[in-house]
Amino acid sequence: MIPFDRIKAFYLYHLPEATLRNQRIYADCPFCNQKKNGAKAKLIVHANPDSYFRGYFHCSQRCVNGGFHFHFAQLLNLSQEKVPGYDSEDEGYIVDVQYPTKNLQTDIDQFISLIGEEQHGFLEEYGISEDTLKQMRIGFNGRYLVFPYYQDNDLVYAARCVFPGRDEDFFWHGNETFSKGELAVFNAQEINRCQGGALFVTHGELNLLILKELGYPGIAVPSVQDLVHIAPERLKRINHIFLLTSNLPQTRMAARQLAVQLGFKARILTWPSDVGRGDHLSQVVYDEPKEIKKKLASMISRSQSFSPFESSEKEQRRLMDLFEKEKGKNILGLETGFGKLDGALDGLRGITILGGPPKAGKSCFFMQISTEVARRKVPVIYYDFENGRQKIYLRTLVRLSSLPEKRIRKSQYGDDEANTLKQAWAELDSMLRYFRVVTDRELTPEIMLRHIEFIKHETRNDDVLVVIDSLHKLPFKDLKERRTGIDSWLRQFESIRDNQQVSFLVISELSRGKEGGYNETPDLSSFKESGDIEYSADNAMILTPSWDPFSPTTSQQRQSTLWVVASRENSPGKVAEYKLDFPYWRFKEM
Repeated sequence: MIPFDRIKAFYLYHLPEATLRNQRIYADCPFCNQKKNGAKAKLIVHANPDSYFRGYFHCSQRCVNGGFHFHFAQLLNLSQEKVPGYDSEDEGYIVDVQYPTKNLQTDIDQFISLIGEEQHGFLEEYGISEDTLKQMRIGFNGRYLVFPYYQDNDLVYAARCVFPGRDEDFFWHGNETFSKGELAVFNAQEINRCQGGALFVTHGELNLLILKELGYPGIAVPSVQDLVHIAPERLKRINHIFLLTSNLPQTRMAARQLAVQLGFKARILTWPSDVGRGDHLSQVVYDEPKEIKKKLASMISRSQSFSPFESSEKEQRRLMDLFEKEKGKNILGLETGFGKLDGALDGLRGITILGGPPKAGKSCFFMQISTEVARRKVPVIYYDFENGRQKIYLRTLVRLSSLPEKRIRKSQYGDDEANTLKQAWAELDSMLRYFRVVTDRELTPEIMLRHIEFIKHETRNDDVLVVIDSLHKLPFKDLKERRTGIDSWLRQFESIRDNQQVSFLVISELSRGKEGGYNETPDLSSFKESGDIEYSADNAMILTPSWDPFSPTTSQQRQSTLWVVASRENSPGKVAEYKLDFPYWRFKEM
């Protein structure tokens, strides 16, 4: 990074009449002849060497767009070779686009002329002045505010039209090619103006207008999801990039995805604790117009260069929190309600995968464990692709009441059984706050992560059990990708396990043996399309029935053996025998 003394000397050399006071350079603006009250417009350069925005200049009458020293030289028609920090090998970044002949300049001029008192009044509530609107060329089409998306060639081909106060009500005007991807960057020309300096990146045009009013350079994308479309190479000439999103975990995650690409230049700004969940700059300005400048300056000063690594303080605190949470526990993981299983695994932790032949009772076994965990007020998200939500709830009610499903449906029970059923209903009702069944066939890892964050927030509990019934029924793009899709989902489970500290129970199918059956000795190779199961599973178990699951008779004793076939921390071997108590949809540990 170029020493600021060289940059300051560069400004003073080309502004010979300049004065320096209060860590700012003041000079008559060389770019305009405007006068205000008989005095020429002033060019002001930030000269605080400790500021991230040192070297940023602007005209007091806004005759030109502000920027840093490279932009200053360009406006003066100076050779770039004379600018401090010039790199002869830097070819810059060129957006790969064929600009059309037709543009929206005439339309934008007309829209600007339609802005009236009502629109000015709305924007003034967010502290945005008429000068800023003129500089940014904001218009109005009679119903919507019009935000022109100028390109690097200084022309506009698309504009986003947003209804005042309703961000979700918008449409694009103009060439749709320029309404998506890396071309949909609001105030994109600012990137070149900020070479060698600092830049804000945010989402929402209104938030950018507020930043411009406060004197900060910046760009915006229409929504936080569009941050991923910003090409990191496009920002390579900028020294400091401040990412400002709304106060939500998912928006910070979107900023983090961009920051990973930008590296240490990126700084993700963190809102103070008194800012409401989901609020962005516009809401904070609306609520506290006099505090925003100080609050934003504080966020900038507290910001740190992005690092993909957790801080040592955070890692230590997380480890201490883990020890504190597990203090006094008999088992380290979640209790299943089965004593021998808890003893074999030391409770549910990490990713536990259960395999078994079809109709062996895997779903029934997991339903029982899941509801037992939920009865202990630990939140459970049950992703079901096998049975259906109502069947899971009904079988849980049968198990709690010890009444067969047919008798419940037909109301065939005595007074004592009616009281028992009433108690079971009450217990199920209490449990459902912690037991959520999801049957979304469009499930993605991102949606799963949102579910986990939500149930943690709703139950005020950081322990979560995620159940997958089953691995081979998870959504894939097409059947040809099932093998790679399963491995991809397992990788996602690992990431969620590590980042969210949740436990997984996952049902997997088994492969048929040489004779077409499932009678071989259970081991890791028994899992169907096992792929990465042996690497991802903290515990791999197999449930083998000693009865024929396909037999129509019910006189046989339905007993199964549970085996641990692989474990990171526990010894493999037989766990216990389990008897299926039919028709109550429950297993009893023998």
